[in-house]
Amino acid sequence: MDPRPIQPEPLLRYQSFTLFWVSRIFSALGFQVASVAVGWLVYAKTGSAYALGLVGLFQFLPMVALTFLVGHIADRLDRRRIVATCQFVEFIVLGLLTFGDRDGKLDVAVLFAAVAFLGAARAFESPTMSALLPALVPDALLQKAVAVSSSAMQTATIVGPSLGGLLYATGASVPLGVSALCLSAACSAMLVIRTERTPPKREPISFQSIFSGVSFIRSRPIILGAISLDLFAVLLGGVTALLPIFARDILHTGPWGLGFLRSAPAVGALSMSVLLVHIPMNRRVGIKMFAAVIVFGIATVIFSLSTSLVLSLIALVILGAADNVSVVIRISLVQLSTPDAMRGRVNAVNSLFIGTSNQLGEFESGMLAGLLGVIPSGVFGGIGTILIALFWMRLFPALRKVNSLSIVPDDTVASLQQGVSKEGL
Repeated sequence: MDPRPIQPEPLLRYQSFTLFWVSRIFSALGFQVASVAVGWLVYAKTGSAYALGLVGLFQFLPMVALTFLVGHIADRLDRRRIVATCQFVEFIVLGLLTFGDRDGKLDVAVLFAAVAFLGAARAFESPTMSALLPALVPDALLQKAVAVSSSAMQTATIVGPSLGGLLYATGASVPLGVSALCLSAACSAMLVIRTERTPPKREPISFQSIFSGVSFIRSRPIILGAISLDLFAVLLGGVTALLPIFARDILHTGPWGLGFLRSAPAVGALSMSVLLVHIPMNRRVGIKMFAAVIVFGIATVIFSLSTSLVLSLIALVILGAADNVSVVIRISLVQLSTPDAMRGRVNAVNSLFIGTSNQLGEFESGMLAGLLGVIPSGVFGGIGTILIALFWMRLFPALRKVNSLSIVPDDTVASLQQGVSKEGL
């Protein structure tokens, strides 16, 4: 076999993918800017950290409630229209908040209701966009497409909060209005995407069809292993939730230092996304995924023990880069190992796992820091992540043995499942 990597056509030749990327970056940017504005508004009106925490809860609950319904709908209807409809709803909600805050009399209950609507729209939008991506590029380009799409999210994560903070200085209606315009641009780009997709079979809504995504994942050790590895790694390694404590009490820096610390993982992830676009992973991707999770754990331990701002920033950049390697491999494996007719339901479950790990990871880190202290909590999380990766290598040998990011046919999946049963635990 020729060891040289395949050089596929440039992504920009595919207009539909370019429009998808534009839609995704405007959507993510608008969401990040709006998150800063809404957070500041809620805290300014209540002065309560508890109320601020409820903002995250009102975003998370719709995702939990709607996940399985979202997947079924994404596999029955035109995914472009679903995403565009969600973005239009977000545009309307943000537009109403923009005009509602002009007199400064927005009630906190209205803000919570708006956040719930935004959370419900995002619950539909995120997994549907993930399910749409493979239809826009050839299979040989999917890894690059995932990396470029991930770079859009990381860019928004870096730019959005800073932009939202700067715009908020002129009043909350300004960042809210900018967010609404971003969602309008995202919706417009999504509406003009053209894809060719065989209409799915209109199976009736039933308990079995709604939860078939879970059954599909359970029967595929590669997908189950990749998703669950990410779940437990993020759950244990959620040290970024403790950054304010590290900044003030360990590194003895101010808000500017906290800003750098928050941006560092996204900088690492964005840099890795750019690198993966030019140097795609073509061999031993299963091992590379486990290695990336182990590096993530090591970087978490180094950051937790560091008393130097520079070393802490370097550790967080490495942490973000390693996490992005794992994300690109996981998403590519999930997309290419899933039939198009099931991608909506599978990506909905995947999104639930990611949301759960992020939310519970922050909760776990906070509770453990309260019991053991912030440094032991971070070290424990990093070591736990490493142990999870090592255990998962044994628990999911099919995932460990994946050599390339290519479609895994059903007969290959069956043979991999037999390999799991023969090798045992």
